[in-house]
Amino acid sequence: MPNQATSAEIKLLVLDIDGTIAGVSNEIRKPVIEAVRAAQAKGVQVAIATGRMYRAAIRFHEAIGSTLPLMAYQGALIQDPRTDTVYRHWTVPKSLVLQLLDYFEQPELRSLLSVHFYINDQLYVREITAETKEYAIRSNVQPIPIGDLRTALTTEPTKVLALSDDVDLISTLLGNLQSLYTPAELYLTKSVATFFEATNPLVSKGTAVRYLAEEHLGLKAENVMAIGDNFNDVEMIEYAGVGVAMGNAPAPVQALANWVAPDVEKDGAAAAIEAFLL
Repeated sequence: MPNQATSAEIKLLVLDIDGTIAGVSNEIRKPVIEAVRAAQAKGVQVAIATGRMYRAAIRFHEAIGSTLPLMAYQGALIQDPRTDTVYRHWTVPKSLVLQLLDYFEQPELRSLLSVHFYINDQLYVREITAETKEYAIRSNVQPIPIGDLRTALTTEPTKVLALSDDVDLISTLLGNLQSLYTPAELYLTKSVATFFEATNPLVSKGTAVRYLAEEHLGLKAENVMAIGDNFNDVEMIEYAGVGVAMGNAPAPVQALANWVAPDVEKDGAAAAIEAFLL
């Protein structure tokens, strides 16, 4: 468990989006916005760290009035929406992407998984599946169906995602691939129960938040508060002086946090901000 900082030390608040500040409605509710604004009024800077595409996260970045770079794709891309300056962009090596694709396209898996490649902040898919349609609506992005995904690999992807409504299948997929690849080869995680995600091994929200705090703002871990709800948030929750897990987070994620907030549908992020910053 991270060392808990005092509220006076917190200078940076980092928020996940899905399951943390946005629930079923796919919008940030008024109590959360108001809590963020109150924290900003006290001099706390606020940033977004998300597994979402950059283009799908900007509206949340704007909604909270952030003036900091946006950490997207689990932190694989750190870019400032005001200036378009890219501070970091770590891609997945093509050789490993091809290996993952071969794995996903095994006969027993091919029809069960929707595979997404994220290249230059565009979403490339083999075909438009029901899962892809649902994802596209929530993310407000237009998928590009190209048949053989290998043809998109003229540029290395920022992230590879495999999704399925079968939660057990995704858990099994994650376990199997974690046994095939070391953390030095690929960063593998779940952002929600139905999403398997793979990025460059240097990527995590933890390394992204550390960069933003220490390199960009000159802060230390004890100056950071991070709020998240899933396994892809673990690294930033562990890094932060105050690491908060949402009430809807899986039990192992909650166990690593300093504090567990109410559920996203009960405006838990607002409760956490009020408890530690206001």
